[in-house]
Amino acid sequence: MVGGGPRPQEATSRFVEWAGKEKARILIICWATEAPHEAFNSLNETFRPFRPQTIEPAPPAPLTAVTKFRFLSQLHAATGVFFSGGDQARIMDVLKDESLLQALRIRYVGGMVFGGTSAGTAIMSHRMITGEGDFKVIDGSKVVTRVGMGLLPPRIIIDQHFIKRQRENRLFALILQGPEDFGLGVDEGTALLVKDNRIGEVVGASQVMLVVSPARKDSLIIQLARQGDRIDLLKRKVIKKMGVKTASRNPK
Repeated sequence: MVGGGPRPQEATSRFVEWAGKEKARILIICWATEAPHEAFNSLNETFRPFRPQTIEPAPPAPLTAVTKFRFLSQLHAATGVFFSGGDQARIMDVLKDESLLQALRIRYVGGMVFGGTSAGTAIMSHRMITGEGDFKVIDGSKVVTRVGMGLLPPRIIIDQHFIKRQRENRLFALILQGPEDFGLGVDEGTALLVKDNRIGEVVGASQVMLVVSPARKDSLIIQLARQGDRIDLLKRKVIKKMGVKTASRNPK
């Protein structure tokens, strides 16, 4: 999951590796953008140096009966799916077709690699931030959300372009409001690589912010994870790189 902006080379390399290396068959989905051909060409240039077996574009939105059949055939053959940036609502508009959404989820549960950048990252949680709302206040009722793809574990919500575009207010507000109690803000030029739907590794030039709501009202725990750090999505905490433990702040 790339936060937008420059895509870390290590994230691209790992995606291709997990998808099968030289046998990887990558399906690029550009439904988020009004310029799908340009988006595909850009992502094709990103993935091509890592020499996957194939890189092909999904049919552009909106899908017809013919292009839906073609997409499902591509999905069946692919070993990795990557969503472009743009407007995440446009992706979920296509996935109002429950048969498409379930087909994607089935492939994910079956072990196929999923990735995305910007809007393609925002869709990964069960509830998705649309980008609309009033972000000058910390008020979850002012942040517009809708159903996402639901690939991440429950009670997690994700945001992107996070530090660069100062999007703390909207994520803080949603975590305080619930039902999610764990937020992940992925910055530009940075990616979170999640394995086994639990352990995420941070790669790239910036950070991932963890926002956790404890049982107390109106309080948050904030952590920053940097290059090489790992995040346990179930325990909701940062595991520092090379196993270095942080000192306890609790008095003896």
